[in-house]
Formats: sequence, structure tokens, C-alpha cells
Amino acid sequence: MTVLHSAPRFASNEGVKDALSAALGAMLVDAHEEHGEILLTVKRDSIEDALRLLRDEHEYQQLMEIAGVDYPQRAERFEVVYMLLSVTRNHRVMVKVTASEKTPVPTVTTLWPNAGWLEREVFDLYGVLFEGNTDLRRILTDYGFEGHPFRKDFPLTGYHELRYSEEEKRVVYEPVDLPQDLRQFDFMSPWEGADYVLPGDEKAATPPVAEPKTTDKPGETGAGAKADEEAADKVSAGPPAEDDTAIDETAPEPTEDRADRPAREGGTSETKSATEPKEKGE
Repeated sequence: MTVLHSAPRFASNEGVKDALSAALGAMLVDAHEEHGEILLTVKRDSIEDALRLLRDEHEYQQLMEIAGVDYPQRAERFEVVYMLLSVTRNHRVMVKVTASEKTPVPTVTTLWPNAGWLEREVFDLYGVLFEGNTDLRRILTDYGFEGHPFRKDFPLTGYHELRYSEEEKRVVYEPVDLPQDLRQFDFMSPWEGADYVLPGDEKAATPPVAEPKTTDKPGETGAGAKADEEAADKVSAGPPAEDDTAIDETAPEPTEDRADRPAREGGTSETKSATEPKEKGE
């Protein structure tokens, strides 16, 4: 069998966390293994030195991705995650730093050229600033866009919507106008046991009445001789309302006479004959 590459097909994490923790030293804040991957949290100001050490001395040659994460409840709400790949060892690690809205993260464009594109994406979507990036422009949102779409405190509907106006023959910006409220779906099945109360089920927990109320006297039900007497009284004329009404319903005299319709010309008066098509020459 010919070996094409010395890298293992499946790399092991055994001993990697301890070795990298010792190498990073004071730059390291936390190191642990989660979901089969090594996660290293380093100090924000030391991110460039830490990534250079992992690239040059531990063979993590490629920067595969830079991702942002938002935790609004934290003082430093953002996490910037760098995903590194070692081609020679077939192994991956993730390095994280924390940042707030006003604390910039040192750029790593000095280590990998593709970091410029990735840092622009994190800035555009989360608002994280990268100190030293000379081309920190928006990359995914439209020109003049305000805010950062991936922040969890950003409204899901946005502030403005755009559409093409046939009247103005251009794209126009307008305040968001939704025909219905934004709905949330939990995808829970009531047949499989949903953990919320379905409409009508709130009555199931109501205890039965200890002493049911009964009506011992006819007066309590509204029935009785007085009610029968009131029901027997006539309150309106009966149909066809002719006996008890004083309204004169005689038909009025016509105001004018209409002249008789002139007789139809021709001898045919039957409908079938009158509607038959005439032959040519008649």
C-alpha cells in the first residue's frame, strides 16, 4: 500500500490540550475539550502572538474561518473564534477571544491574508472592531445599512425595508410594514406530549364544584304564574297582520295611462318560427 501523506486519517486529541496550554503560557485564559475539539481562550491583546506561535511552532498552517458569537448578558458580549487547521497533522483547534462593542481586537492580517475578508464579515454582522485592519468595510449588507444584523438585540424585522418603486423607477427605503405580527413556532407535537397548555386544557385542572347549586322554588328559575301571564299578553299583531292594524293598504290609483303597444308587423307570431334563420334570397 502506497502512503500518500504522513498525516493520520483520524487525528487524536490526546495530549494536545496540555501541550498547547504549556506553549501559550501566560497568554492562555482557559483550555478545555468540547464536542471532540480543543478550545483555547486567550487574552485579547495577545491573539496575534498566540496564533503566530500555533502557526510557526505547532504546524497549524491554515486559518479556515473567523466567526462571531453574541452573548448580550455578558460584560464583554462578543466572542471572536479563530478556527485553525494543521495540514501535516490533520488536526483542528479553535482559539477564542472576548470583546465588547468598544474594545477592538488586534488584526491577524499580518499572519494570514484571508483574515482581512473574514474580519470584515465579523465587523459587518456583529460590529466587532479589528485594530490594524486597513480595509474594515461592510461586506454583506447594503450601502448605508445601519446596525449589525447578527446581534441578538437587533430586531428580527429590521428597521427599514427596500423595494423597487414603479413610480420613481428606483429602489426606495421605507419603514418596515408587516401585514401580520412575527410568529414564533415551537414545532412541538401535542400528540407527543407538549409541555405547554393547549387552548381549553386550562379547565382540566379546575376542581369540581363541592356543592352544586339547585333551584328549589319555581321563582328561582323565572317560571311561574306571573311569567305565564306576561307571555300570554299580545304585544304585536298576528300574521298576516290584518285584523289589528289600522293602516289602509288599498292600492293607489295609477297616475297616468300607458298607450297600448302597437301590433307586431308580419304574420308569424310563434316563437320557434320567429327565431328561425332566414334563407338567402328571402
